[in-house]
Amino acid sequence: MPRASKRKSDEPKSTSAKSCRSVSLTTASGKTTKFGMSVDNLFQKYANKLLGMIDPEGIESLCSDLGVDHTNVRILMLAWKMKAEKQGYFTQDEWRKGLKDLQVDTINKLKKALPKLEAEVMMPENFEDFYCYAFRYCLTEDKQKCVDIESSCLLIDLVLGSQFRAQVDSFSEFLKNQADYKVINMDQWTNFLRFCQEVSFPGLENYDTDQAWPVILDNFVEWMKEKQN
Repeated sequence: MPRASKRKSDEPKSTSAKSCRSVSLTTASGKTTKFGMSVDNLFQKYANKLLGMIDPEGIESLCSDLGVDHTNVRILMLAWKMKAEKQGYFTQDEWRKGLKDLQVDTINKLKKALPKLEAEVMMPENFEDFYCYAFRYCLTEDKQKCVDIESSCLLIDLVLGSQFRAQVDSFSEFLKNQADYKVINMDQWTNFLRFCQEVSFPGLENYDTDQAWPVILDNFVEWMKEKQN
């Protein structure tokens, strides 16, 4: 996962103005459950007290305690589970939601839950949502709609490399050596997953230009065929 920017302008101002329903970890009488208290105490261990949320430094500390690198795909999967909105930051509600869904309230339990989370993400009914989330999660600036080529290559390798190694390596090589595109948009991103799932590779026999593929993929296929010849 590309490292989140730590510039001051990127930090969320606060969580109080955010119009979202708070995740409940309380009993019917309004008392915080023991599980809820453990989840909140764990949040406070990593949270930036001034921001009231876990920031990039807190996430790196969390990763250290989990024994995984901050670029590990499982951290992106954890962000997906929390429905985290801003790269490098977990709000308390996001934290509560993720840990409640995973039914964990300690670091050891969270560490043990990561393989199960990965299996959940890789299920066909979840993976496309995760794949699209990964792209949105990298849109770190206001009104940003595209991801630069270098970051796109890193992200494609992170989320698809284990399933479609040959396609990812070839597409990344193409992206790095072409000059027509400086960024990737969501349509191009989602269609590359479709390409990996539907098109025979490296033969490309069933690639049909009449199926309204993005031009970047037409160019990629043309580049591949030129290499093969």
